[in-house]
Amino acid sequence: MKHISVINSIEVPEGFEEEAIKVRDIYIKYFKTKPGFVSSTFYRTINNYNKFNFVNIVVWESYESFLAVVNSGFENQEGLNEDNTKMLGKGFPHPIKVSPGQFKIIRND
Repeated sequence: MKHISVINSIEVPEGFEEEAIKVRDIYIKYFKTKPGFVSSTFYRTINNYNKFNFVNIVVWESYESFLAVVNSGFENQEGLNEDNTKMLGKGFPHPIKVSPGQFKIIRND
């Protein structure tokens, strides 16, 4: 099985750091209950000049397992999944901005 990584670069204005951490933790608790979830690693910048001061990497067993959890949230304006959970990215409050992407490993040195 080929794992995929969902890499979310998160731009968090000063004063919203704790809110971003709280929302991320809610998502990971939710993802842990879903088939195909492998792991999550959360990063915080050590530099003040980075545009993205948080990065969250969520690993799924496959692209299909990822889609099964978040796919319906892509299809509507509110970002709601079938169980009314907002998909990651659309669930963060303004002014926090998330730039999500799905990636596969092409080299592992």
